[in-house]
Amino acid sequence: MTKTGRLFWKFFAILWLAQFATVFGVGVLVWTHGHENEPPPPPPSDGLHGAFNGLAGPPLHMPQPPRSPFPPLMPLAVGSGVSLLFAWWLAGYFARPIRTLHEAFEAEACGKLDTRIGLLMGYGQNELVALGQDFDRMAERLQQLVESQRRLLHDVSHELRSPLARLQAAADLLQQQPERAQELIERIRRDTGRIDSLIGELLTLARLETCTTEGSNEVVDLCEIVLNAIDDAEFEAVAKACSIASDVDARMLVFGNSELLQRAVDNVLRNAVQYTAPNSGIDVAAHKLGDTLMIAVADRGPGVAEMDLEAIFDPFFRGAARTSSGYGLGLAIARRVVLMHHGRIAAASRPEGGLLVSIELPSAG
Repeated sequence: MTKTGRLFWKFFAILWLAQFATVFGVGVLVWTHGHENEPPPPPPSDGLHGAFNGLAGPPLHMPQPPRSPFPPLMPLAVGSGVSLLFAWWLAGYFARPIRTLHEAFEAEACGKLDTRIGLLMGYGQNELVALGQDFDRMAERLQQLVESQRRLLHDVSHELRSPLARLQAAADLLQQQPERAQELIERIRRDTGRIDSLIGELLTLARLETCTTEGSNEVVDLCEIVLNAIDDAEFEAVAKACSIASDVDARMLVFGNSELLQRAVDNVLRNAVQYTAPNSGIDVAAHKLGDTLMIAVADRGPGVAEMDLEAIFDPFFRGAARTSSGYGLGLAIARRVVLMHHGRIAAASRPEGGLLVSIELPSAG
C-alpha cells in the first residue's frame, strides 16, 4: 500500500469513527430520554379496586407495549451508512490532491521538469488549489534554472573552443617554425589572457548566483563610484573619439559592497562605450529621487530589439546588432549585483537611437 493510500484510509477511519460515535451517542441519548419520560406502570388491582373499576368504567391505565432494552437499530444503521459515505468522500477529497502532488514530485525527480498539476488540484480558492499553483511556479522556475544552466554550459564550451583551438595551432606552429617564436608566444599569451578573463567573469557570476559573496555591509557613496567609472571609461572612449557627458549629484549613499557596485557600474558604462557609434557621445546621469538612487547610462549605438531588452541581461547573450569581442557577461554580472543590493536594472530603446540602461538602488539616507 502506498503512502498516499495509507493516508486515505487514515482519513477515512478517523472521519468515519467520529461520525459513527456521534450517531451512536445521539441514538443512546434519545433512547435514554424516552425511557425517562415513560409513564409509571399501573398499580396492582385487588377485588374492590377491580369492582370499582368495573362500575366506574374502563380501567384508568391501559397496558403499555413492552420496550426493547436496546436503542432502535434502524436510525443507527441509517446514520452509520450516511456517515460512512460522507467519510469516504471527505477522505478522498483530501487524499486525492496529495496523491497527485506526490506523483508530480516523483515526475520532477525523474527529470520531467515540464510537469504541471494546477488543473488537477481542483478549482476555486482553497489551500489545496493554492498548493498546486505553488508547485507549478516552483516547477517552472526550476525548469528555467536548469535550462539556463544548460545554455550556460553550452555557451562556455563554445567560448572556450576558439581560443583553445588557436592555442593548439600556435603550439604546433611553434614546433614547426621556431623562428616565429616571438610572434606565436605573443599570440599564446593573448589567448591565455582571454581564457583567464572569461574564467574570472564566470567565477564572479557563479559566486553572485549562489550568493556566496557578501552583499550590503557598509555605507557607500554611489557618486564616487559613478565618477570613478566615468574616469576609467574615458580612456576607452577616446579611442572611438567619443565623449562622456555626466550629471551626477554630490552625495548618494547606499548600503552595499563598494567593489561589487563598482564592477556593476563599470560593466554598464563599458558596454555603452563598446556599442556607441564613433564620434558620438554617452550620457551618464545619477540622481537621488526620494528614497531611490537612479543611475542612467545612454549610448548612441545600434540599440536592441524590443524582444531582446530583457535577454541582454542573460549570460552570453549578444543580439544580432550588438556583436563584439566580449563574452556577454558584463550586464549579467551587473544585474546580479543590483539584485543583491535590493535594486533593479532595466534597459529601454531610445527614440533617437541607442540604448538606455537604468539602475535603481535604495538610498541609505
